[in-house]
Amino acid sequence: MNHLNEIKFKYNNNNNVIGRKITSSKDAEEFFRQIYDEDQIEAFESFYALYLDEEMNTIAYIKISSGGLTGTVVDIKHVLVGLIKLEAKNLIISHNHPSGALRPSQNDIKLTNKLKKACELLDYNLADHIILTKDSYVSFIDKVLL
Repeated sequence: MNHLNEIKFKYNNNNNVIGRKITSSKDAEEFFRQIYDEDQIEAFESFYALYLDEEMNTIAYIKISSGGLTGTVVDIKHVLVGLIKLEAKNLIISHNHPSGALRPSQNDIKLTNKLKKACELLDYNLADHIILTKDSYVSFIDKVLL
């Protein structure tokens, strides 16, 4: 008999991250800085998804992947499952550039556009993509890339 696997979320009611209103890219950057391991931001690339309700209040976040110094693999299906299971409306994604480069790569842009299209098909909103470095950040919304 085949077993059906179910994705489950473990809730950690951390008052510092859940229920916060995100109104700008700066708010998003500050949120992601709280969940990234500061000691590893220059060591390897990680990708996170932040799920928000209709009013842009944080519901949950998930670490989607960790990779090497120059990249990490992101499965869009895993990002979308979070939207569906959490009944979120908005999504902000983030990854870091260990190199310190703030310029989005072509792969970053391609992934963002692909995820935006997938979100739109399912009536979700990709609100921003934040790239972090040790000392700074760039927002796709602020740079009109999204």
